[in-house]
Amino acid sequence: MGYAIRAEGLVKKYGDFTALDGVDLEVPAGKVVGVLGPNGAGKTTTVRILATLLRPDAGHATIGGHDIATDPVRVRQLIGLTGQFASVDETLSGTENLVLIGRLLGLSRRDAKARAAELLEDFSLTEAARKSIATFSGGMRRRLDLAASLVGRPQVLFLDEPTTGLDPHARQEVWKVIRQLVADGSTVLLTTQYLEEADQLADSITVFDKGRKVAEGRPGELKRRVGGQILQVRPAMAADVPQVAHLLAELSGHSPAQDSGVLTVPADDPLLVAAVARRLDGAGITADELGLRLPSLDEVFLALTGHAPAAEEQPVVTEDQPAAV
Repeated sequence: MGYAIRAEGLVKKYGDFTALDGVDLEVPAGKVVGVLGPNGAGKTTTVRILATLLRPDAGHATIGGHDIATDPVRVRQLIGLTGQFASVDETLSGTENLVLIGRLLGLSRRDAKARAAELLEDFSLTEAARKSIATFSGGMRRRLDLAASLVGRPQVLFLDEPTTGLDPHARQEVWKVIRQLVADGSTVLLTTQYLEEADQLADSITVFDKGRKVAEGRPGELKRRVGGQILQVRPAMAADVPQVAHLLAELSGHSPAQDSGVLTVPADDPLLVAAVARRLDGAGITADELGLRLPSLDEVFLALTGHAPAAEEQPVVTEDQPAAV
């Protein structure tokens, strides 16, 4: 299998703070690898190093077989990057933004206009093509930002938290675009704090925490790795929650977690569901939900790192070294 991205032993330090501590990463060509972790885990630092915007203190990496340190110009010809915040010019229209990018990349005016029109159609932005970006919704801006990163037809696309700050509908719009890019053959490295996003889009997931890689695998593999299945019970009556919690603790040997009236416990015993059903029936308690499922990625992250995925880590470091030239 060919790898579009390969990195080994990446290290980056800012004084006493270690942003990356020996990270290895491999992304197969034509696949989506999700890099999951909280703020300060090292996700953005990794992307900036791979995109030649930041020099590592140790380690090496290649993009499409080209070394990021010794052949950065060729690497930049192969990649596209969409950062955490939309980088389009609000004073220009959608078409003008994309034509500007095309001209900066060396396209003729005619070719830049043709490429802009093609991308605006692909991203369902044709009707808004002549409107100022200031009138665009968050989802429209994000789609235009993705389009801008594709003007040069990159082989590898870095998406650094592409749906941060978007509402659920706009997030779904961006997901649709990413799926289409992958269907067309793009290789994507996606960093995110949203576990659902990684579950929806990634062929495999790498979990970062405190500058280190703590786990990797397919979403289902990671879920199975941390303890099998979860028993989930939602009592029909909120007043029954305490009694059901006591019942689950007694039968499973685990203190149940509770979220919005849903109780969950690890299901180590395959007979646990039947036992719970009998006890609920005997107590005259009706459950709207009763069944087994794999752990969620939130639960996986908690098991792997010992804290919730949205927890803040080290403060965001803005100090940089100059980009490689």
